[in-house]
Amino acid sequence: MSAKMLDELSRFLATFGYIGLIPFASGTFASAAGVLVCIALQPNPGFYLAVFALVTWAGFAAGSRVETAVREKDPSCVVIDEVSGMMISLFLLPMTAPVYMTAFFLFRAFDMFKVYPANRLEDLKGGAGIMMDDIIAGIYTNIVMHVAIRIAGMA
Repeated sequence: MSAKMLDELSRFLATFGYIGLIPFASGTFASAAGVLVCIALQPNPGFYLAVFALVTWAGFAAGSRVETAVREKDPSCVVIDEVSGMMISLFLLPMTAPVYMTAFFLFRAFDMFKVYPANRLEDLKGGAGIMMDDIIAGIYTNIVMHVAIRIAGMA
């Protein structure tokens, strides 16, 4: 594969099918796309994990390549990190609209406020800096959601 083709493939993956090129709230749109991916995959946890691993790996690799190409730290067009984070957020949660909506908004809040150690991890170079803060936000969201669901007696 030529370098030009690899650059274009990386751009396609990192922007999650060009969602990252939406001129406003691209991270929110990518998070919503992540919810749709989760809804489609949730009935099959094994396949869910395989797709999550692929999306996350692509985020590290393609994110690094796009960051280098545009010469900008964590460029806003790279939104595959939001998809990976949403996949962590929703893993093994009940498939209900209130759960998914709550997890979506909670993930967006954790992603925006960069709760420790996310605020430190985003300083990493390349794809690691792009991906890790969203991975942490997804982990926090998933933990909070599982605890809240158990407290509410929904589990």
